[in-house]
Parts: sequence; C-alpha cells; structure tokens
Amino acid sequence: MALDERARACLLKSRHKLEEIMKPAYLMDHMISDEAITVEEEDMIANQNTKREQAAALVDLLLKKDNYSFRSFYNALLKEEYDELANLLKEDLPLTQFTSSSQCPVQTVLSEGGVPPRPEAFVHRPKEENEIREKLYKLQKQPGWVTVFGMAGSGKSVLASEAVRHKELIEECFPEGIHWVSIGRLDKPDLLAKIQTLCFRLEQNLDSQQFHRPPSTLDEAKERLRFLMIRKYTRTLLILDDVWDSTVLKAVDIHCRILLTTRNRSLADVVNGSKHEVEVNSGLDEDKALEILSQLSKIEMYRLPEEALSIVKKCQGSPLAVSMIGSLLRENPDRWGYYLRQLEKKQFRRIRKSSSYNYEALDQAIAAGIEDLSDDYRDLYNLLTVLHKDVKVTAKMMSVLWGQDQVDTEDTLSEFVNRAMLFVDSQSQPNVFYLHDLQLDFLLEQNKNQLKSLHKKMVERYQHRYKDRPLTSRDEESLYWIRYLAYHMANANLFQELHSLLFSLDWISVKGQIMGPAHLINDYLEYGSILDKENNEMCSEFQEFLSLSGHYLEQRPFPDIVQLALSQPHTSEVYRQARLLAQERAKDGKLYFDLINETSVDSLSRLVIHPHQGSLYACFSNDGTKIASCGATKNLKVFKSTSGEKLSEFELRDEVVCCAFSPDDSLLAVCSSGRTIQVWNVHQVKLLRTFQEEHKEQINHCVFTNTTRRLLLATCSNDQMGNAKLWNLNKPTCQNTIFGHFEPVNHCCFSPDDNYVSTSSNDGTVKLFEATSGNIWKSIDVRGMFKDPDNDDEVAVRCSSWTADGKRILCAARNAALMFDVETSDLLLEIRPSFLSTVLHCDVCPTSNLLAMALSNYAVELWDIEENAKKADCSGHLSWVERVQFSRDGSQMLSCSDDETIRLWETKKLHMTSAVFLKRNTDVLFNDDNIFVSAPDHCNRLQVRDGRTGDTLLQSEKKPSRIRCTCLLRDLSVVALGQEDGTVQVLAVPSAKPLATLLGHTKTVLHCQFTHYGQTLITSSEDCTIRVWNLPSGECKVLQGHKEQVRCFALLSPSSNDSRLLSWSFDGTVKVWNTESGQKLQDIDAHGGAILSCHVSPDGRLFATSSADRTAKLWHCEAWQCTFTLTGHQECVRSCRFSWDSECLATGDDNGEIRLWNVNDGSLLRICSREVKDSMDSFHGGWVTDLHFSPDNSLLVSAGGYIKVKLKILEIQHYSEFIFYTARLRTVRVEDLSY
Repeated sequence: MALDERARACLLKSRHKLEEIMKPAYLMDHMISDEAITVEEEDMIANQNTKREQAAALVDLLLKKDNYSFRSFYNALLKEEYDELANLLKEDLPLTQFTSSSQCPVQTVLSEGGVPPRPEAFVHRPKEENEIREKLYKLQKQPGWVTVFGMAGSGKSVLASEAVRHKELIEECFPEGIHWVSIGRLDKPDLLAKIQTLCFRLEQNLDSQQFHRPPSTLDEAKERLRFLMIRKYTRTLLILDDVWDSTVLKAVDIHCRILLTTRNRSLADVVNGSKHEVEVNSGLDEDKALEILSQLSKIEMYRLPEEALSIVKKCQGSPLAVSMIGSLLRENPDRWGYYLRQLEKKQFRRIRKSSSYNYEALDQAIAAGIEDLSDDYRDLYNLLTVLHKDVKVTAKMMSVLWGQDQVDTEDTLSEFVNRAMLFVDSQSQPNVFYLHDLQLDFLLEQNKNQLKSLHKKMVERYQHRYKDRPLTSRDEESLYWIRYLAYHMANANLFQELHSLLFSLDWISVKGQIMGPAHLINDYLEYGSILDKENNEMCSEFQEFLSLSGHYLEQRPFPDIVQLALSQPHTSEVYRQARLLAQERAKDGKLYFDLINETSVDSLSRLVIHPHQGSLYACFSNDGTKIASCGATKNLKVFKSTSGEKLSEFELRDEVVCCAFSPDDSLLAVCSSGRTIQVWNVHQVKLLRTFQEEHKEQINHCVFTNTTRRLLLATCSNDQMGNAKLWNLNKPTCQNTIFGHFEPVNHCCFSPDDNYVSTSSNDGTVKLFEATSGNIWKSIDVRGMFKDPDNDDEVAVRCSSWTADGKRILCAARNAALMFDVETSDLLLEIRPSFLSTVLHCDVCPTSNLLAMALSNYAVELWDIEENAKKADCSGHLSWVERVQFSRDGSQMLSCSDDETIRLWETKKLHMTSAVFLKRNTDVLFNDDNIFVSAPDHCNRLQVRDGRTGDTLLQSEKKPSRIRCTCLLRDLSVVALGQEDGTVQVLAVPSAKPLATLLGHTKTVLHCQFTHYGQTLITSSEDCTIRVWNLPSGECKVLQGHKEQVRCFALLSPSSNDSRLLSWSFDGTVKVWNTESGQKLQDIDAHGGAILSCHVSPDGRLFATSSADRTAKLWHCEAWQCTFTLTGHQECVRSCRFSWDSECLATGDDNGEIRLWNVNDGSLLRICSREVKDSMDSFHGGWVTDLHFSPDNSLLVSAGGYIKVKLKILEIQHYSEFIFYTARLRTVRVEDLSY
C-alpha cells in the first residue's frame, strides 16, 4: 500500500527540520524491530557520510514506503524523545490496519513467543546474523537443530534473537511462531518447570480444553510437548537459550525445529536429526564496540575519551564486558580511567552491573564455565595460567605442559574448545590453541598464589626434555621455548637460571637466529631489574652488545656470534666468553679474528636498527616510544624505540619517501614515489584517506602541526611552482597551495605555535608562510651568506628547524648550519662542522639549546647554539647521515644513514670524547714481527702507531688542509703525507720534524709511495698528473697524459733496477712510465668506463684491471695486450687481486659479489655470493673495496662494510666476518713476511 498523500505532504513540509535535528541511527533500531525497514536499508542509510545526509536518505526512503512505516517512524521519534519532531507529524498520521495475522509486525510475533527485545545498546553483526539465518532456512522443510556456540559474553543470545527478527524468515519457515526458553544452569525440577511454562504458553493459543492439568514429570512433559509441536505447531521454532547440559536437549528431542545457544559445541551430539552449527566470534570489532560504549554512555563516538579505545582493546571487544562498563559509565561518566585500571589489574569483581546478560559481573560469567568442568579437567585448565598472553600453542606443546601423551592431549583440547573455554586456529597447520584475554586474566587472578610453582613446573619440563640435546630446531615446540623460556624462569623466581641463560652467547646465537635481535633486547629490558641484582655491569654489557650489533643478526647467512662478540671491549664479559669459545673452536680448525690493540671506547649510540634496503627516512612518534621508517621497499615499519621490535608494517603500492606522526600519534602520514599522500590509523594499521597526485613531482617531506588544535599536514616537492601544500584531513583536496619558490622545496616545518610554516628550497632561500592563509610572511636569503666569486654553484637549503621559543630558525646549506632571527632575518650564528663536511640535515632540540647536524663524513655533531660550542661527536654510521631528529621531550635523538641503519642516542649521555679516531687513509708497514700504521686522526694530525700495542710513535701538528694519503718508508725513518690542497710533506719519525714540503699538485693528492730506499717519492693527484720527487735534490718529474684523476699507481717490479710505473685513471686508460726519464712507454685504452683498480701479479708477468663497465681484464706485461676479458659481474668491478702464486685472480663488485678466475685460461673458478640474498643487506654490506690473499693462498680477505674471510679458496666451504663499527673499510693489507 502506498503512503497516504497527507502523510507524504507532511513529510515533505517537515523535511528540513527533520534532517536538521534527528539522528537516524537510534530511530532505525526501532523501525527494524517493527519491520518497517530492513537491515539492508539501514546499512544503505548508515553508509552516508554525515548525519544530515543519513537523515535525508531516511526521509527519501519513507517517501517510498507505506503508512505502517510512517507510523513506525512517528513512534520511534517519541521513543527517542524527539517530541517536537513527532508533533510535526501527529496530525497527518495515517490509519494502519492489519487484515490478517500473517501481516502482523515481526515484533508482535516475537513478543508473543517470549523472544527478548533488543538490548539497550545494540549494533548489528551482519555476518553472524546472516549465517544463523542461513542455517535456520535449512529447517524450512524438515526438523533439526541449529547450535549457536561461543565463549561467555560473546553475544550469542542477542544474535539469536536478532537472526529471527526477520519477516521473510518467519513467513517462509516458522509461520506458526517462535518461542524462546531461557535455560541456564538448572536441575531437573527447574527443567520440568520450564517445559511446563512452555506448554502452558502454547496451549493458551488453542481453543481446546484438552490440557487442563500441567505435566508432573519430565517424561510426561516431553510427551505433552511432542504432541503440541508435531500436531499443533509443526512449523514453529523453539529457541533454547544458554544450554549447559545435554539433559535439556534429551528432554526436548521431539523431532521439531530447535535453535540453541551454548558455550559447549558438542552438546547436540546426544540428539537425533539434522544438525547445523554457527560459531560466534568472541569479540566485536573496535568500531562496533566503541558504538556500544557511545550508546550506553550517551556520548557521541567522536567525543569518546582516549580511554575508550583502550577499554575496548583490553576487553578484546567482548560484548558482555563492553556493555557492563558502558552502563557503569553512564552513571559515573568521570570513571573512564578507573574502569580501565580495573581491567588492567584484572579486578573483574569491580566491574559489576545488571544487564541483559545472565551475569552481574565478569568473573561470574567466566567462573561458571570452569566450575562446570570435572576435577581432572579443571586442574588441567588451571595450568593454562602460565601461558603468555597472545601465545598460541600446539597440541604437542600442551602435551609437554600437561605431561600427557599427545592423543589424550588432543582429546582434552577438543573438550575445552567445544565448551568455548579455549579457541583453535584451524587455519594453521598443525592447529594452534589459545585463550581469550579475559579468560587468561581471570585465570591469573584466580591462581595468583600458585603462579610461581606453575612456572617452575614449566621450566622443569624444559630442563628434562632438553637435558641431552641442544635447542636448535625450528619446530613449534622449540619456537615456544626460545621465545618464552626466560618468561617462565623470571616468573618462577629462578633468577640464577635466568642469569645463566641470558648471559650466554650460545643462547644469543640460538634465539637471535630464529627470533632476531629485538626479542633479545626486550628480554634485557623486561628482566633488567632481576638481572641487575646478579650483575649490573654484565647486564649492561650484553644489552649494549645487542643494541649496537644486533642488526647484524638479521643478515643471512647468520653471522658467527663469537666473531661478532670478539669486537667488544676486552674488559667485557661478552668478549671473555667469545674468546674462550673461539679458542675452543680453533682447535677444530675454525678461524677467528681478534683485535690485539683494541681500546675500550664508549659507544654513544644506544640502539641500531636495520629496517629497510636503501637510504632511509625515519621519524619519532611524539611520545618518543615509536619510530616509523621507510626505505627503498614498498612498505613502512613502526618499531619500539626501546628495543627495535617491529610493532606494525604498512604495505603500499609505491616506494615510501617520507612519513610523519600526528601530534597525538594516532595518525601516520605517508608520502610515496607515486606522488600520493596517505593517512593511516596507526593502531589499526588502517588506511583512512588518500590524497591523489596534486604534486606533479616527487614529494620530499611531510610534517603535521605540533598540536591538534588546528590539525594540518604540510608537504613539499620538486615541483617548479606550487611546490608546498597544506592539507586539512577533513577535505578531499589540499587546503592551500603555497607559492613563492621556483625551485624544488626540500623540507617544510611548522613553527612551535603552528602559526607559520617554513620551507627550504634549492633556490637558496627559506620562506615563512602563514599557516592559515598560505600567504608569504618572510623570505630569508641563505644563498647570500655564501658569496664566493669563484663558485657560482647553487646553494640548496636542505632543511630548517625552529628554536623552542619560535624566535630563531636554523637551516642547513652546503657545509654550514646558519641561525637567523625570525623577525629581522639577520644572521645570528654560523656553525661549520669538522673538515667542512656537507651538512645534510639539522634539527634543534625542543627542550634545550642543542643543535644536531647530520654530516657527509658519516657523523653527527651536537652543538650548543647559545655557547657556539661543539658538545659531542656521534660516530658509528658507515655512510652519509641523511637525517637527524630529537624526540619531543629532547631525551632521545635518532639518525638515519645511507648505510641502511637507524641509530638512537640518549641525549644526556652524548659528550665529547678524548679518544683518538684514525681515518681510513692509512698505510701499514709489516717489519719482521712488528706492525706500524700511519694515518690521519679526527683532528687532521698525522699519527704513526705501533699496530700491536697502539702506542703513538709520531703525532704531527694539526694540518690546515685535510690529509688524504700517507706512506711509510720501510726503515720507519720518515713518513709522507698528501693533502687536499695539493701539498705533500715528508716528516721525520718520531720527531715529526718537516724534512720537505713539496709543492706542485694543484688538487687533492690521492696516493703516495716511496721507492729506492727513500730517495724517491711518487705522488698522484686529482689534477690528472703523477709527480716523481727526488728528495735529496728536490727535482720533480711530472708525468702528464691522463685526462681524469689518477687515484693510484703501482711499480711493475719491486726491483730497484726496474723504473717502470703503471698508472690508471677514471679516463679508462692504463699508462706505463719510466720514472727516471719521465717518458711514457705505453698508453693503453683499457676500458669503456672508469678504471677502479689495478694489480700487478707477484711474478710480474700479468696485470689486471677492473672497471665501472662491469668487466675485469687480464693484460700481459711484455706484449701489453689483453689476454682475457672477464665478464659476469652485474655491478661496477671495484677491486681485483692476484693470489701470491699468480695463478688466481679475485674480483669484487659493488653488489658485494666476489669472483675467482683462473688466470691461465680466463675461466671462472667460483662465485663467492649468497645463494639467496637477504633483501635487507648485500652480501658484503656494500661495495667490495679491497681483496687480499694470504701468503699460502688458503685465505681470501675482502673488505667493504666489514671484513669477510673465505676459507679454502677453491672450495669456499664457509666464511667468517670481522665487524668494524666506526667507518666503512676501504683497504686491507696482508703481507707475506717470508719475501
């Protein structure tokens, strides 16, 4: 029937007022109960974006409905106290009349059958509701059973009543009615009374007076009910709610249609007929659980306090728990924090509230199931108390815990699963079992006095099981012990056992290989107070070892933990254990490196994380507890800042360029190489919004405002115009496009009060814009601070950072950090780091005067901007440091580098160190059993040291230009050095007295070498020349011919009678010179790309070259012809080296791959590379920069990010790694002392 015209006109006339005021969600609940609208129609309306749009959609729907729907809408307005709106419709209410009983509204049918109405707070669960209806439709043509099962408080009863609140289901399957009987835990007399009441209800609808007396026994009651259901109510549904005992089902096993709700899945096994099951999830999703809290507390969802989500998570969405707490909060709206604390303390008795559920408190609901178990089962169930929260265990593991054989264990587990007291993940193979959090919390509270003994029993089971075999396999049982053994020991108060476990390199190796370093670090953090009681210093040593070296444990193949530990200070317990193990394993032929001159220098970084491949971007959360990072991979990861444990991972379609946390840490903005901006919910790992490609070029940086008061997101890009934008997350497009720069913008940053946003650009300026309007306010000319008449290169401003008072702004450009006054744009301070390194990024601490600068010399420097003084050198990275950031409270600093690591630093522990660091431009002299090293130090002084003892033999004065190369004379009487300004100096050892200053090179001196017992010094330079200096006479011969820098050269023979010199260059040529005459003997066009290395074979017969063209070549030293071209490397071939017998050549490339070649026929002997590379790391931690064979040719040593030693060269059975932390290795020296 169509809607009455007067009612239609009334709706249209009142439409504006209705849409403005009413909230459709509450009204539709009543209308669904009246069956005036369907669930599908409700969903269609709820999917509208705003409440006003929802209201408009509801009015549109009513205009298409009948008079009954209009009246239902009117009644709903009254029930929700919209009296003003109801009065608008009252005079035009149409008359509604039902012509037959089949047209009665669903609610009437359900009310007559005792089906309970919807609870006060209600949300739809369409998946489960439809699944129950689907099973009920199977009873349309034949009797049977539908079992709805789930744990206590999961909402089984509400779902059952909602499933039958469906007009088509009633008309097609149960036209003679639906009758609800609440069962619960009852004895036989109570069961008889229930059936008597049901029979009486059914008989009231019959005209016959046949049944004048209620049945007096269960058998009589069963027969009476059978007669009624088969003869009178053949198409009626009987709902038995909350059934505990199979006796109930036997009493109603009368060949009729029955739906039952229960915790015990197997109850229906005792009855006859077709059977169907529906499992109810234990909890609601977060949005639905929050909606219940909103309804009960009468607070709109978007206004719920932050504790609401924590309560939902703690309850894991349990409808029972959420409903109880919501009802309590309506009466006590200021107790959100209180009830959250009660949940955290497991004080379930404090959470008590009468509701639609059968239990007044959470503990009663859970305890009822345990009390229903037999004594044996109850004891086994209580043993589950020791399981760690969220752990899932296999039947095999439970058989160990319970001391049963596996068959009995599987039977016991099935019983618990059937009773919804345990859950099974059937998707896993083998199946795994787990407790709901509320169940485990209840067990912990109930058995708190037995916890120590229960955990001790677990440890004893482990000790018995593994007393004769190591724990090394990856089966489910081993994984459990590897992850939770320390947890059981700590809770059993077995402190000595815990100490022995965690301070064992064997355990670190086992757990690190399977679980990674974060879990190990977490153990030291979690049990630190216990471990400190035994040995505070040892705990710190092991924790520092893992924090700074743990990222190597993520490499595959897994590094040798003993070799890794041998790099620790010799005074530490970590080193002591490693040395003992190395000495023991060396007896079996295992090779280890041990530094003989290691000094104990405190590492200032607290934690190292290796999250991605390629260069990194990382940022702190505002509370400092999390770090988000992205790299060349198409994902973003969030880690704990304390241990590096991965908390979540976001998968994206494109590479991620940058990311930023919102001020409350609930959101994460992610910018990708596809020029899209995505906003994610951090806790749910859920994509909330995507802003499509408004930027035309790559986005370089993004940042949120500092507070949520006026939440905006700023982004900047490589666009030529409109390269910075401001975004309001509630709008589909950007709020403001900022104009002012005409070159790419590298960085953007809000002022502390969020009134302004600064942008840093390649155009050499920092511009300040008003955040609300996007209008320009100030422009600071940074380029003007670098007025250099000889250098017209662009001045790219890489970033800017505001001081906490918002009055000054610092920026990074070229080799300086500059501080400007915001009001006047005056330059206040210029800070230039050591060695004029490029400042790649800078950040001002929000709580102090510290400035952090990320540098191209692989370091971070901290400066006090008030004192203009350096406060700390932070070293440890192996490549350019691209970014630094302080945490909001200033207590931490992170740095991320092209070496693919993030380092965390505790700000208060950073300090200047008196330790001397030698740079990588070294020369090493092996003299009998002595080893001498010459190298520049971090203060640009040349040092000569005893390699065994570390004693200083020479220390020069600080040089004005950076020292780039050095060499020692074999008798150790003099040392030479070459500088960046082209100067060469010769110093006496040990006095450091200058013997000669050699001028001639116009650019950096790259290599130097003595010949002829110190009478001649040869140098090469970036100026493309080689100079041969006769030191006694001061004469110099200039060897000219190369068109690119000459990085190195080599004498063709160590004989003093052979004056031939081999040089190579980036110009792709090799040239042969006579050093005495200066004549060029040969000019060989060797490669199509830059020559990166060259080596002459020890027998002087051949020389080899390697190139950026991805090839290496073998050349004959007499014919000067290429004998073989060696192909196969996929990257630049950066290093080459002959074996000492001149039979083999090793080549290494930028992909970390090493190849061995037969020099006689050019054949490939072996590839030293991983069969399966770890995506997190190359085989060698980067380029293979140098190679050396041992004198007996049994070992090959390669250098790059760290040293690797290949054992048994022709077989390549295994390798060792020797890790250096302070700088990327360039060269390695191995000398045959027998020559």
